[in-house]
Amino acid sequence: MKSPDEVLREGELEKRSDSLFQLWKKKRGVLTSDRLSLFPASPRARPKELRFHSILKVDCVERTGKYVYFTIVTTDHKEIDFRCAGESCWNAAIALALIDFQNRRALQDFRSRQERTGPAALAAPAEAAEAAVAAAPSEPSGPSPQPKPRTP
Repeated sequence: MKSPDEVLREGELEKRSDSLFQLWKKKRGVLTSDRLSLFPASPRARPKELRFHSILKVDCVERTGKYVYFTIVTTDHKEIDFRCAGESCWNAAIALALIDFQNRRALQDFRSRQERTGPAALAAPAEAAEAAVAAAPSEPSGPSPQPKPRTP
């Protein structure tokens, strides 16, 4: 299992700004198993972190001659546009890391539900089966009576 701080991918990608002119700004991206960190060009600025628990999907992949354009959709339905060099495959790396994160989270949720319900949850199906058998009409234990032949 990968640690949350292990870097899966690092390199350059561009993010479309939210400003009126929607310029593309170069960022250094660092992808880990639980987030995408975007470092601006200026070394003193803080990175923006997109944690996978707040991302729904990677969407709208379009390939042109030089770039691959893609959108990250957050849980509050905000869309963040990116582009990267065609051969860098940032969109695929982010999508795979997101799927891996979502699978791990689903497995953790499943395990915690099992732990909360405990052995009673496992016994419940057996008890239900026993109750169903008890409620079923009982058959006579001896041989069933045969109809008497009719004589003319």
